[in-house]
Amino acid sequence: MYKNDITIKAHKSLYKLLALIFTLSFCGCEKLFEIHPYDGKVSGETNINAKNISRIESACKDKTTIRFVMMGDSQRWYDETKDFVKNVNNMDDIDFVVHGGDISDFGLTDEFMWVRDLMNKLKVPYVTLLGNHDCLGTGKQVYRKIFGEENFSFMAGNIKFVCLNTNAIEYDYSHPVPDFGYIESQYIDQNSSWEKTVFVMHARPYSEQFDNNVARGFQEFIKRFPNLQFCLNAHGHTVKHDDLFNDGVIYHGVQNIGKRGYFIFTITPDDYTYEEIQF
Repeated sequence: MYKNDITIKAHKSLYKLLALIFTLSFCGCEKLFEIHPYDGKVSGETNINAKNISRIESACKDKTTIRFVMMGDSQRWYDETKDFVKNVNNMDDIDFVVHGGDISDFGLTDEFMWVRDLMNKLKVPYVTLLGNHDCLGTGKQVYRKIFGEENFSFMAGNIKFVCLNTNAIEYDYSHPVPDFGYIESQYIDQNSSWEKTVFVMHARPYSEQFDNNVARGFQEFIKRFPNLQFCLNAHGHTVKHDDLFNDGVIYHGVQNIGKRGYFIFTITPDDYTYEEIQF
């Protein structure tokens, strides 16, 4: 066994220990021994993304200006997530919300359900991406049950939003992440009402999570999509607006919700603008 393998196993053991401590502190001994934190048994609403995508596409069908919120990395910031929901609910001009991933911190089933129940209080529909922390334990399976597939897309007016799993390290490179086959299927599925494109992901190219062997090929592929507006990501926990490839495509990175900040994007027929909101 190589030293790196030993280190990886040690890190995984530490995550499991921390998860048990975290669950014990929130749930008490009785619940800990009744249900394993990685049991994957989900109660409450499931298939959130598909239901909300239907709402988004219906509400935005004839709109030429789209206004939406981008937030990310809720993890254990439950009070801040609750306040975020209240803040957005005070607005009457938001079409939908995008959660950029890292719903959970340890991939625990309860974490996903707690954040889902908070986000379900939004007045507008929301979709949620898969983050690297969401892949811990049985997190990937729980994510699929509660939210849906790791790669998905939707239309908001004439804008196509392509939402991707980019957490390559968490899949040990055993799966195509990002999935070029899925991206190609979205490119082929063009229609007359699709005039603009936005790509959304948890981890951007050149982060430690992304498969940077294919970073430039990824960029060249997504630039083929109709009128690519910009790319969105979470994961970095800080605000960033970068032309990563010096080709005019801006990657907008949102801070974690623990810092009480998020973006509002407005896409008009001629341009787009963004606001950095603190609450």
